Amino acid sequence: MNRRLIVGLFLLGSFFGLTPSLAEEVDAKQIGMVTGSKTGTYIQFGNDIAGVAKTVSLDIVVKDSQGSIDNIKRINSKENATFGIVQSDVLGFLSRSESPEMRQLAGRLRLIFPFYNEEVHLFANKSVQTFNDLQGKRVAVGEPGSGTWLTAINLLQLTGVKPAEMLNIAPLQGVTAVLKGEADAMFYVAGKPVNLFTKVGNLINKPEFAAMLSNVRFVPLDDPRMLKEYQPAKVSQADYDWLSGEVPTIAVKAVLMSFDFSGKQSPYFVQRCGQLAKLGQAIRSNIGQLRQTGHPKWKEVNLDEKVGVWQLDSCSRSGKGGGSEVDLTRQLEKILLNLRQWPQWQVPTV
Repeated sequence: MNRRLIVGLFLLGSFFGLTPSLAEEVDAKQIGMVTGSKTGTYIQFGNDIAGVAKTVSLDIVVKDSQGSIDNIKRINSKENATFGIVQSDVLGFLSRSESPEMRQLAGRLRLIFPFYNEEVHLFANKSVQTFNDLQGKRVAVGEPGSGTWLTAINLLQLTGVKPAEMLNIAPLQGVTAVLKGEADAMFYVAGKPVNLFTKVGNLINKPEFAAMLSNVRFVPLDDPRMLKEYQPAKVSQADYDWLSGEVPTIAVKAVLMSFDFSGKQSPYFVQRCGQLAKLGQAIRSNIGQLRQTGHPKWKEVNLDEKVGVWQLDSCSRSGKGGGSEVDLTRQLEKILLNLRQWPQWQVPTV
């Protein structure tokens, strides 16, 4: 395995290996939401959600972060971080980890709502015709811990493809490396059209770059193994005018997720579950307003879309103030506990 990958996975393991208890001592009236960079789409979605949450008397504190991995780490810490936005493939990434703690953590995450797509761009020289051709090649996978890095590593693990070298460099450096022949391919995950690849097309009319551009392409991503965790997508001339045709690819879904608060009956868990129920209600009731006045990406949101291997959060789907499904489950549990106290011949009729 690539040495830098081992180091990266070790660092991630240090994030999750401690698995601290949830912060029951924090102010449960305020709800912390972890998002993304201060200028990114995630934090804008967070602010939109905080706005509609006020209609059901929820006080959401929107927090910036370093992205999906950072959000998972913070949700599993003592910080007031009840829920957040992550890339959908973070669940598969954690589930395939060699760390039992990380796999256990994956089992405690729940999908509240799916949001919008971020397309996976695999930009490569023409020696790379398929994803399997990355075997033994030099591949730029993004900076460690970034969303691009997570997706690149996840796809390589899913398919069993092993590059000879993985370069942990930023997208601009990755494109430059491919054009100069210093790398065979590079990954970049972002909503199309990506400005970086638009600028690549602007070089076509410059003679000094013509030879470079004649030797690059987007690699099709349509392996059935990928489609179990990713959404089918495409890039075409409508996105990048230098393309001559349509290229199938996959998309990562930005999703709203939370720790599973339905599993315990402590006052803290019950309160958080009830708050998530109100949150689900607020977003559903105001989805029309969000599409009209919120971030433009709200127009792409289908709240009922199925996303890969994610389990649905029962709290946010349980109706007002904690929910009928949760309440019914608690009532049945109480009945069964009461039955255990009776001798078998005296069990009352329920």
